[in-house]
Amino acid sequence: MRQFVLKLIVGVLGIWLAVEFVPEVEFVGPWTILIWAGIFLGLINFFIKPIVKIISLPIRILTFGLFGLIINMAMIWLVDIFFTELDFVGIIPLFWTSIIVWGLGLISSLFSRRKKRMI
Repeated sequence: MRQFVLKLIVGVLGIWLAVEFVPEVEFVGPWTILIWAGIFLGLINFFIKPIVKIISLPIRILTFGLFGLIINMAMIWLVDIFFTELDFVGIIPLFWTSIIVWGLGLISSLFSRRKKRMI
């Protein structure tokens, strides 16, 4: 349950940071739509992305994991398709948005680990 909530928070925060700081990422609409887009990204990352990662395992092995970046970009592109208020002008803003979401996911996974007690 904790991982699910973290994915949703990372999705919302990642989309918001991309809209604020990445040039050519445009958002026109109320902020509630931005939150729904982030939640949608979190849901995609929680449910669909693990399946895609398993299917693409041979390609990810051949590319030493760099194909994972393409998978991240595809997940964000799905959000762009479903939410017309959000627009990525070109592939470079999509790349930087995926880097932002990846970095936030990395930071959240570092802080979400439970410390085991040594008895």
